Amino acid sequence: MTVNLEVAEGVGTLRLDRPPMNALDVATQDRLKELAEEATRRDDVRAVVLYGGEKVFAAGADIKEMQAMDHTAMVLRARALQDSFTAVARIPKPVVAAVTGYALGGGCELALCADYRIASEDARLGQPEILLGLIPGAGGTQRLARLIGPSRAKDLIFTGRMVKADEALALGLVDRVVPAGEVYAQAHAWAAKLAQGPALALRAAKEAVDTGLETDIETGLAVERTWFAGLFATEDRERGMRSFVAEGPGKAKFL
Repeated sequence: MTVNLEVAEGVGTLRLDRPPMNALDVATQDRLKELAEEATRRDDVRAVVLYGGEKVFAAGADIKEMQAMDHTAMVLRARALQDSFTAVARIPKPVVAAVTGYALGGGCELALCADYRIASEDARLGQPEILLGLIPGAGGTQRLARLIGPSRAKDLIFTGRMVKADEALALGLVDRVVPAGEVYAQAHAWAAKLAQGPALALRAAKEAVDTGLETDIETGLAVERTWFAGLFATEDRERGMRSFVAEGPGKAKFL
């Protein structure tokens, strides 16, 4: 399989496994969607790590496969391409990308689907589609602009240039830069900590933030208000407040 889901201690690792560069061909896209939906359904998956291995995250689409596709073929495929990435973005649990080596084109777009990105010091990220006479097609024009702002996003998309990890950090494209050998461990630790948290509250927080970014503030506030009140019906809220009163902040156990 070109993508695998490995689950341990509440953390599901979505691992790309199509050496040498984890090129995202149609089969890999479809498998990614399938496993993202599985991670969404499974109660034993409480947080997710996106990972491509020690050497490379994902170097982009399978260009040879794409070259053989004409306009009609891509019209039929483009929605499925986007849907596979959207399935990752909509996992209602904390998702962290562990970015090693290259994350280009579709690889960068996949990293953008995470809630948090930890990159290796030797990582390289970018949207080079313009160099092929194309634009990003798996969400890059939308998620990148929302993450780092339209001007910075246009610079990367218009030029197709790669950025090193330090510039990606300065742009806000990644959130933490660590030595190459520590990327997965730190990403897993981030996910494992959140996997111990209140699952419904984390889901609510993610949906409220993401929905708010996609709509006007009044609608976003309505979503926040609905989730905020709704969480008062949960056992986790009772446990969290009871622990706070009895023991002080940060002591509640949610599992």
